[in-house]
Amino acid sequence: MRDWPAGVTETDLVTALKSGWDIEAGEIRYLPVGAGGYHWSADGRWFLTVTDARFGPLERALRTARALRDAGLTFVLAAVPAVDGSPLRPLGVRHNLSLFPLVDGESGDFGPHSADRAAVVDLIAALHRATPAADGLAPPVDLRLPGLDELNAALDDLGTPWTSGPYAEAARALLAAQAVAIGRRLAGLERLAAEIGGGPLVVTHGEPHPANILRTPGGPLLIDWDTVRIGPPERDLWHLTADPFAETSPDDEAMIRYAAATGHRVSSAALEFYRRMWELDDIAAYLSYLRRPHTPGGDAADALSELRGYLE
Repeated sequence: MRDWPAGVTETDLVTALKSGWDIEAGEIRYLPVGAGGYHWSADGRWFLTVTDARFGPLERALRTARALRDAGLTFVLAAVPAVDGSPLRPLGVRHNLSLFPLVDGESGDFGPHSADRAAVVDLIAALHRATPAADGLAPPVDLRLPGLDELNAALDDLGTPWTSGPYAEAARALLAAQAVAIGRRLAGLERLAAEIGGGPLVVTHGEPHPANILRTPGGPLLIDWDTVRIGPPERDLWHLTADPFAETSPDDEAMIRYAAATGHRVSSAALEFYRRMWELDDIAAYLSYLRRPHTPGGDAADALSELRGYLE
């Protein structure tokens, strides 16, 4: 995220750190990294994350990460509890703030895992076996496409110009050219959702791709736990296949390794469901962003570029 969130100032962050964590912050530096949230460092010791996600589900997710860490999963990078014990504090009327230790490490890029794939499979298998530690904490997964309403609204609005910003009409043209194909993809996703019901449910991270694996001198850390949910194992596993964005067989080497560690026979239908879910949710999110007021460059330009990648 390259743009600052509207309505959040450096003073707001300093005040929240003092009132929430009793931390007197001197230097606050914006970090234009990641997606879905906004990040700063404080005094070279702390990593701040600001989002506009709903407070309740996000707090449950961060509490789940802390419980997993306390249960012995040392690869979980959990939020630092505030003075009142909560891992999350409101920030203004729209945003929330969480705090993490600033860790010296290096993450990868979004896409397939490479040489570390077997190690990440073992890490995810350990996470899934730790499901009892998340009992009653992690929110349940929803098999409904999160951005379905926004995507349907965009499809219903193709007949009139989009005037929300400089990239709105380009987004409308991209969607119009693929509207029939998007409809077929939505129907296919619904069929797969009906097919995968009834399988085992475990605690899943949701996005264990290379960008969320932080390689440190002490070993790998799994970061960004806002997406943790109780759901099918394949919600994590599709990220670990040789090519996450290609049709994958349960005979993939990583899936065989996971099955040996857990006894779970991986479902090809569930892998395909989560691959398609990711793509359609990204499309919905970019369209929703570009149908709102925006300015040239920055995150809006990135959103249009990503949308082109999916729809052209």
